[in-house]
Amino acid sequence: MSQLPYKPKQGEIPTDPGVYRFRDAEGRVLYVGKAKNLRARLSNYFAPLRTLHERTRRMVTTASSVEWTVVGSDVEALQLEYMWIQEYSPQFNVRYKDDKSYPFMAITLADEAPRVIVTRNRKIKGAKYFGPYPKIWAVHDTIDLMIKVFPIRTCSDSSYKKAMATGRPCFPGQIGRCGGPCSMRVTIDEHRAIVNDFVAFMSGSDQRFAKELTARMREASAAMDYEAAGSYRDKLQAIDAVLSRSALVLPDETEADLFGIAEDELAAAVQHFVVRGGRVRGVQAVTIEKEIDISGADLVDQIIQRTYGDAAASDIPKQVLVPSLPDDIDELTQWLRAKRGKNVTIQVAQRGHKAELMKTAELNARQALMLYKTRRTSDYVARTQALTDLQSALALEEAPLRIECFDVSHLSGTNVVASMVVFEDGLPRKDQYRSFSIPETTDDTDSIYQVLTRRLAHLDGRDEPEASPPDPTVDVEGVSIPPAPRPRFAYRPQLLVVDGGAPQVAAAARALEDSGHTEIALCGIAKRLEEVWLPGEDYPVILPRASESLYLLQRLRDEAHRFAITHQRKRRKRDITTVLSDVPGLGASRIRALLRHFGSVSALRGATVEQITELPGIGPKLAASVQQHLADQ
Repeated sequence: MSQLPYKPKQGEIPTDPGVYRFRDAEGRVLYVGKAKNLRARLSNYFAPLRTLHERTRRMVTTASSVEWTVVGSDVEALQLEYMWIQEYSPQFNVRYKDDKSYPFMAITLADEAPRVIVTRNRKIKGAKYFGPYPKIWAVHDTIDLMIKVFPIRTCSDSSYKKAMATGRPCFPGQIGRCGGPCSMRVTIDEHRAIVNDFVAFMSGSDQRFAKELTARMREASAAMDYEAAGSYRDKLQAIDAVLSRSALVLPDETEADLFGIAEDELAAAVQHFVVRGGRVRGVQAVTIEKEIDISGADLVDQIIQRTYGDAAASDIPKQVLVPSLPDDIDELTQWLRAKRGKNVTIQVAQRGHKAELMKTAELNARQALMLYKTRRTSDYVARTQALTDLQSALALEEAPLRIECFDVSHLSGTNVVASMVVFEDGLPRKDQYRSFSIPETTDDTDSIYQVLTRRLAHLDGRDEPEASPPDPTVDVEGVSIPPAPRPRFAYRPQLLVVDGGAPQVAAAARALEDSGHTEIALCGIAKRLEEVWLPGEDYPVILPRASESLYLLQRLRDEAHRFAITHQRKRRKRDITTVLSDVPGLGASRIRALLRHFGSVSALRGATVEQITELPGIGPKLAASVQQHLADQ
């Protein structure tokens, strides 16, 4: 199909800003998008199908109609897009999954005597929220410390009403756990003042209270009122304990939301850091499943809309920090300013404390994405579904209970190595991982052919040298592999996977044919579009973007890549250590310094004496010896 039958006629689409919807034959909304110029944006979807990204092609061929709504401004388009995404939950828009329901600290300001509670309900009328907190015990610990400084009500509403009606303190008040009017120690007005101080402290005014308590403690000590001074000291320690929970500290005036993002072709993990008063007051994690091609900037656009679409004005900060700026940055900024009623900026953190905090958020996002993918692969139901789906998609006679995946790694054409990782029943068998050294090769396809030929020889028991087991010190995802004897490759895989597209699959197919093992199924997974290639096919197999089968193949490919890189780096370290250990006066610590600085023997060999002497502890004479020794090799 070269042209879509529902493509609008030339000139029908207006050039105004607006929002468009693709629908299927049943009338269901498949995708919602916005545009500054509807004609220019929609024309991209109706380009020749072969030029479209695979996910976009799947969306437009699934749809049977497109419609649009013209609005008065770009900001209105943004608002309408958000409302329609919330209303229709379109299949091809990105999908958000909160990693968990996070606990918050809430102060019920609408009550006669506000109390502090731990809750996951964000809809308590008149409540002021702080957080979210990563663990519920973290909220309770914070409250325990805070009520030592600001003794406000903690008892239930029923306990409060009973105490106020009878004139007898509530039970938490009797044991010193409640400081509300029901404890019979303060009036309603006095309690409200303490609540206001509590809220001010949690909102970032912590330095003011610390200074005031310090001054009072000194005054009490000077007046020899040591009991009062001890009380102020205890409160200061409680404040310090609360503040120490925020190890990441920025300038006191910093009020920002920071978004760290890690993504691959199928999913993204977002770490939302809430910074108030210069401290990280809460962290929230979200996982996003991509159903259509979307750039990093477009993803930021969607995240901002989702985060602040239903947010109260008080929840929108002065500054929003993101890894990249979306195209409609001006419209998003106007939208946030209108919701907040004050100035808001959207920026990329490029230097200083904020840039360091962004690195921390992105590190957490990468770990969250890895954990998300690992959990999907490790789940028994998901694994079973993945193997069944692979059997169907690749037309296999049986489910691939043993899968072997191969990847090649090199450093600018040198130190070429390959890895083999093994999954059985959808789980990694790390004891059967292998690494291969490839002394001579012409390119990646030749390397794939060599490695598979060597591996397949073991199925027939031929006298081929076995691939090297991983070094005992190699750590694969934090799991050390013990130096134990390994069995020969007698187990026959049901499926071989190579990292790459049609050329790599063709090379692997030649290895299978030349080895007489064409009964073993083969496929390749290409990273750019995550398509799956089969031998002799002109077009790839497209697995559903959020399917368990594609996640399993991704996991295999990523594991093989990590393992190949680990072995390749290990070889580089061994190479440089072996060569340099013969240089007189060059000990282990200096060799490690050279390794960290230059990375390989070839890079060190090309360095001048002056460049080598830049390293601490290496003088001109020793540098000349290193250079001469390498030149003689």
